[in-house]
Amino acid sequence: MLTRSYAATVWTRSSTLRYALGRVARVYPVYLLSLAVVAPFIAVDQTPGKPGYLAAHLLLVQAWLGAIPVNWNTPAWSLSCEMFFYSVFPGTALFVRRATWRNVALAALFAVVLTRAMWSVGVSDNIKPLVHLSDFLMGIAAAWAYELLDRRPRPPRGWWLYNPGFLGAGVAIAYAYALPDWLDLNTVLRPFNAILLIGLAFGGGPLASFLSTRMVVYLGKSSYAMYILHVPILWWCLRRSMEFPPLLYIAIVIAVSAAVYGLFEEPANRRLRRVLHDPARTPAPASP
Repeated sequence: MLTRSYAATVWTRSSTLRYALGRVARVYPVYLLSLAVVAPFIAVDQTPGKPGYLAAHLLLVQAWLGAIPVNWNTPAWSLSCEMFFYSVFPGTALFVRRATWRNVALAALFAVVLTRAMWSVGVSDNIKPLVHLSDFLMGIAAAWAYELLDRRPRPPRGWWLYNPGFLGAGVAIAYAYALPDWLDLNTVLRPFNAILLIGLAFGGGPLASFLSTRMVVYLGKSSYAMYILHVPILWWCLRRSMEFPPLLYIAIVIAVSAAVYGLFEEPANRRLRRVLHDPARTPAPASP
């Protein structure tokens, strides 16, 4: 979606600033809500160096610090990655603006080998924004592959791609133990994930039809709130009882996330983008 929304953007100082502010507006409202939910637990935490860790969380740079001794909202490390990816996106967008199959293939190949190359020169796996850059680049390559396929007089049916994607990923996961030492599971999964996403974007078949239903689409839209709030909610559930019913916890997470998306996240995001004149405020129509 990011690649398609900003494909035609001319990256001037003004448009880059609006883009940056728009990306912060996309992430920050619900993230700050998640920190507010765990604020009582942060307040009583006696971990040495807590002010620095709190500042890192507020600035979304905690994933650059490696393994840290606080777990106030552990999934939030991925937001550090997301903000880093947003920062490098304009440069990658310039590369793929005139997308050709050659450029897409080169970008996909680079995405496949990048993490292994970083490890080989000593980049720690704990520096998450760098080691997960490969996944972001593969997503950009997948978006432009979709565009090229969609321009054909007869685009492929989605299930032609997502069925092999599912099958390949399933086999890789099932036989991960058989992979050689020089090949990790994430590297193997990246091209299958790309094929899977492209196929689902084209739609067609029972799986894509199911994922296009109103309820599933709404749950998908609320998935960010679900992701970033499920650990803060867990803190409160475990505070009530260390044997809190798992099914009840899942139901609470889904209900709270759906409500947060509809009543807080989407209205806040819409207002902020309107104020910032974000060029992606009216996104391209979403595929299943």
